[in-house]
Amino acid sequence: MADNRQAVQDIDRSLYDFKDDESGQEFYRIEEGLTEDIVLQVSEEKNDPDWMREFRLKCLGIYDQTEMVPWGPAIDGLDMGRIATYVRHKGEMKTDWADVPEEIKNTFERLGIPQAERESLAGVGAQYDSELVYHNVREEVAAQGVVYTDLESAIRGEYAEMIREHFMHLVPPTDHKFAALHGAVWSGGSFVYVPKGVKVEIPLQSYFRLNAKGAGQFEHTLIIVDEGADLHFIEGCSAPKYNVANLHAGCVELYVAKKARLRYSTIENWSKNMYNLNTKRAIVEEDGVMEWVSGSFGSAVSFLYPSTILKGDRSRMEYTGITFSGAGQNLDTGAKVVMQGEDTSCVISSKSIAKDGGIGTYRSSVIVGKNARRAKASISCDSLMLDSRSRSDTIPAMDIRTNDADIGHEARIGRISDEAVFYLMSRGIPEADARAMIVSGFADSVSKELPLEYAVEMNNLIKLEMSGG
Repeated sequence: MADNRQAVQDIDRSLYDFKDDESGQEFYRIEEGLTEDIVLQVSEEKNDPDWMREFRLKCLGIYDQTEMVPWGPAIDGLDMGRIATYVRHKGEMKTDWADVPEEIKNTFERLGIPQAERESLAGVGAQYDSELVYHNVREEVAAQGVVYTDLESAIRGEYAEMIREHFMHLVPPTDHKFAALHGAVWSGGSFVYVPKGVKVEIPLQSYFRLNAKGAGQFEHTLIIVDEGADLHFIEGCSAPKYNVANLHAGCVELYVAKKARLRYSTIENWSKNMYNLNTKRAIVEEDGVMEWVSGSFGSAVSFLYPSTILKGDRSRMEYTGITFSGAGQNLDTGAKVVMQGEDTSCVISSKSIAKDGGIGTYRSSVIVGKNARRAKASISCDSLMLDSRSRSDTIPAMDIRTNDADIGHEARIGRISDEAVFYLMSRGIPEADARAMIVSGFADSVSKELPLEYAVEMNNLIKLEMSGG
């Protein structure tokens, strides 16, 4: 029998790879492709106000005229003519878990969402394909004036004008081709408003499940944290694997007011037929704080660079992220920051792990404006390659327009030390477990920033990625 202890196998995705049959009468699926008629169909399904319908058509025009960026991984396998941009269950969104359709409820039960809600979350939104199927917030949180609802309801309710004022202003459709696509066919997502001075003690969470084959998911998350308020928002994502391309092109817009704080945590575990072309951006006012915690463990190709505009004086940002790229994966990730106010600061800490020929690229952009006096930025990027077939690159870009700034960048690329593995094995630890321990230690700075149950999930994903014969 061959000795397979050296093998670092692919992730056991049995928790995420189960599929639901969507061929029945209870599901609606729009025709594949992207045309004006399809965009108008999506708008009609959403019961859009006039301004949103016109906005969608404007975005479609921008999409048609915009070229793909000339850098980054190739996305030749993505053909929009074969992507269904809207798929939904015909039932209405529920606020009582017992009323969610049984087949969808079983999906989220297997992913642990209801249990997480009961044990550790202030509110949950669950999206299945193109629509939210469940949304709920704890009574004590709602009593504080916190609004957490689906974006479609909010766009026609009492916060309609607030949403119109903020929707795709941070991420305009002219930003890049897939921002324009998102604006044309967006569906689902959440709206959060935290009033002045309110501190939400336990997190809110949205979970996105793309079950449909050959489909796209385009949820929009809009969060406004008012002056002096505090919020932790968690985002989780997964999808089963198919032999055709799927697309995720969501958009996240975060507004952090004066002296407010927002932490945005993400664990992404997309299947490896997914093109993850997501856009996330925050703007932070005076004395505000924006914290990003990001774990990316899936997709065939990712373009993902959470960005922050430090507009106000003394505003600050922290980004802590990790990616794990395996066979057939090309994950191009990183962070961006634009420092505008005086005495702004940012700390970016990125970790990447590559195995089995996977490619991990860290791409950052730091822009320090001419008025950003005494700005401070510290950027560190550590990459770990588990074999000689894998690749890791660091591509930092810095545009500093003031002499009164302190900016530092460091990058380290290495492999697992044979000496460290030998030491652990000499203490009776099997080789596969020893390697997994080293990788978990490498990722510790990220996992310790997550709530306990999500840190456990991330560490379990790493262990599954590292499991050998």
